[in-house]
Amino acid sequence: MAKTEIRIGGLGGQGVILSGIIIGKAAAIYDGKHSTLIQAFGPEARGSACSAQVTVSDAPIGYPYVKNPDILVVMSRDAFVQFAPTLKDNGLLLYEEELVEPSGLPAGVRAYGVPATRFAEELGRRLVLNIVMVGFFAGVTGLLSYSAMEKAVLASVPRGTEDLNLRAFKRGYEHGQALVARA
Repeated sequence: MAKTEIRIGGLGGQGVILSGIIIGKAAAIYDGKHSTLIQAFGPEARGSACSAQVTVSDAPIGYPYVKNPDILVVMSRDAFVQFAPTLKDNGLLLYEEELVEPSGLPAGVRAYGVPATRFAEELGRRLVLNIVMVGFFAGVTGLLSYSAMEKAVLASVPRGTEDLNLRAFKRGYEHGQALVARA
């Protein structure tokens, strides 16, 4: 595997940073790869722009900043507007389909949407929309093993919420797998 650069964008309170932590943890701890994480967020606790930059590689990573991601995951319209122009040609866009309407994408970009907020609400807690997105990421990309991603989710969520978060992860994963199978 070559180096894969990922940017996750959304609003504070959507779990953007935790999503990046889970992906990086899955890579570095459970899949034996190298990973880095850079996080950025506004001064407000909730509602401001925030993003995570994750790099995953088989080899050590010399530069952790993501300028032109191979994979862009967006959970808000503002994140899409800000980061979509940076997505590499032939990159991959994963988006919350009820909050983002992709347009004007670079050449060859593949785009897959998931109703993550609705899935999270159906599971009983809107807060797990980020875990639905993490599962969707795993299901569409196949970048990291299902087992590594599942272990990283379990190691990263609050005690007592493991079952809910695993159901959210699986829901996103299965939706992603179904979309890829149809493509």
